[in-house]
Amino acid sequence: MSDRVLDELGYYLLAGAGGEGPATLMSEARRGEELGFGTAFISERWNVKEASSLVGAACAVTNRMQIATAATNHNTRHPLITASWATTMHRLSGGRFTLGIGRGVAPMYAAFGMPAVTTAQMEDFATVMRRLWRGEVILNHDGPIGKYPVLLLDPDFDEDIRLALVAFGAKSLTLGGRVFDEVILHTYFTPETVERSVRTVKDAAERAGRDPATVRVWSCFATVGDHLPEELRLKKTVARLATYLQGYGDLLVRTNGWDPVVLRRFREDPVVTSIAGAIDQKATVQQIEHIATLIPEEWLEPSATGSAEQCVRRIRQEFDYGADAVIMHGATPDELEPVVAAYRASRRKRTHSAAK
Repeated sequence: MSDRVLDELGYYLLAGAGGEGPATLMSEARRGEELGFGTAFISERWNVKEASSLVGAACAVTNRMQIATAATNHNTRHPLITASWATTMHRLSGGRFTLGIGRGVAPMYAAFGMPAVTTAQMEDFATVMRRLWRGEVILNHDGPIGKYPVLLLDPDFDEDIRLALVAFGAKSLTLGGRVFDEVILHTYFTPETVERSVRTVKDAAERAGRDPATVRVWSCFATVGDHLPEELRLKKTVARLATYLQGYGDLLVRTNGWDPVVLRRFREDPVVTSIAGAIDQKATVQQIEHIATLIPEEWLEPSATGSAEQCVRRIRQEFDYGADAVIMHGATPDELEPVVAAYRASRRKRTHSAAK
């Protein structure tokens, strides 16, 4: 293992659509721990990225690293199933599991016949989870997550399991600061958006009587160095942002204060409309190269690109904007190795300079 655990850095297992498939997760988890990452995150997609299976595998093949979902959705499992799963992972991993939830993509929910998730539901869910982990018997629960005559795991339980929230808008950010232990921001947030989001979380924590320092805010930051092939870089940057614009472009554009006319042109472009599915999964190299002409450089700027040293300088700026920790998003541990090495080298240089 590397000399210092980088608790302030995380990465995603099976970044993006899942790479070569779920079996690669085990080697990615071992490799990330070897490099010294503090946390490995798992995002759920309804294909071969079912969260509970992947979390179990990640916990089983690691010994030190935190394993967190970022995110699963509270409404796709019965609350007892989720609470039991989280407790199982908590004990299996020796307390290294964080249950992270998110609001999800409303158009997808609508297509599958599921109601949109509300802020009140996520707060109610977090409250119920903590009560169950404390061993409480919950009788006749009638709240935003539904009606349940009895909810109970085990009266002997007294578990301290961390809860995280993937937050986008002001309501979610405020909820994160008020109730959750960790808040994960979205990729391609501008510096101004990061600063505003962190401030919203910390202010909400303080109003709730919590120590703002105990609520950890993660910047989810696309990290794609020049040591990767150009076609792969395009997929991890242009195609990934384009996929976000497909799913919830209005929200991202509004949050960052970007020009909605650019989003409309993107959506109306015949190449974009011809792609049946997520651009980062289905588009050809030629299609992605065309889509690159539709997305302004300033929209792609909130990311770590260039040499490993340039990536590190941009990552460190996220801490200056207020983030407590940074997820190097969109790349595997092997792809991130040069950046991690440069990060360690820059830290040693900073420490040496400070000691003079």
